[in-house]
Amino acid sequence: MGNQIRTTILLAVMTALILWVGQLLGGRQGMIIALLFAAGMNFFSYWYSDKLVLKMYRAKEVTPNQAPELYEMVQRLTAQAGLPMPKLYVIPQEAPNAFATGRNPEHAVVAVTEGLLKIMDRDEVMGVLAHELAHVNNRDILIGSIAATMAGAIMLLATMARWSAIFGGGSHDEEGGGAGFIGLIVMSIIAPMAAMIIQMAISRSREYLADATGASYAGSPDGLAKALEKLGAYSGRLPMDANPSTAHMFIVNPLSGKSLMGLFSTHPPLEERIARLRGVQPPTRSNRRDPQQDSGTARAKAAWDRLSDDR
Repeated sequence: MGNQIRTTILLAVMTALILWVGQLLGGRQGMIIALLFAAGMNFFSYWYSDKLVLKMYRAKEVTPNQAPELYEMVQRLTAQAGLPMPKLYVIPQEAPNAFATGRNPEHAVVAVTEGLLKIMDRDEVMGVLAHELAHVNNRDILIGSIAATMAGAIMLLATMARWSAIFGGGSHDEEGGGAGFIGLIVMSIIAPMAAMIIQMAISRSREYLADATGASYAGSPDGLAKALEKLGAYSGRLPMDANPSTAHMFIVNPLSGKSLMGLFSTHPPLEERIARLRGVQPPTRSNRRDPQQDSGTARAKAAWDRLSDDR
């Protein structure tokens, strides 16, 4: 429940940020235009974002005959979760990862990479699939799309404000409430950073919730915990060819580069996610690592070495 409340508050702050940007850009009229602009972008995202992201990653739908074991696992998990059967897609990339998309549970899609199916055992794949179905059931796809779209709207409005300040000098209408040159420039710098921080905070919060919900669907947190260990070991060695705007959708961050600040990360630290799943204290520099986590990482590295030898 805490994650749900936190998400609601963050989305409210994001909406207030849009209104603030619009107000500085054009007073009360600017607020209305900004709100309508964000609403239009969200409408487009709601109906078309799933198709765009599947096309972006050249994902191909698979049938029960093509992937019988994958279908059997998803059918078992959807029965446990009380969800309709989603469409299943496979992404032709060696980097192990997965995401869910679709505007609601009745139009959901779960996509996994070829690499994930190669390196994960059955329990680990079940854990990953359960995590993605948890996103579907928790409406995280819609929430994430709204947050990303609103952040994008703020960035576009901030860019408009910057150009307005450069060429027009801003509005000094006291009744309308528009900002002057200095205000527009400051806002065009601060607003996008604030929007990014809020979007990342929402994404991290939903990942924790999906981990917990997915573990309940799978009947045990072990499969997902081991899968996260493997994904952590592989992510630095085999980065995914991914668009940064979709990074929040994946079970682990698909980008090879590490953020300078955790504040700007789309995902919580893997060590903390694994520790929460296993019900242990998150590892710190002063704490010893969980032996199970070390052995899981060692197994993942050994699997990577075997895959490299096969090549």
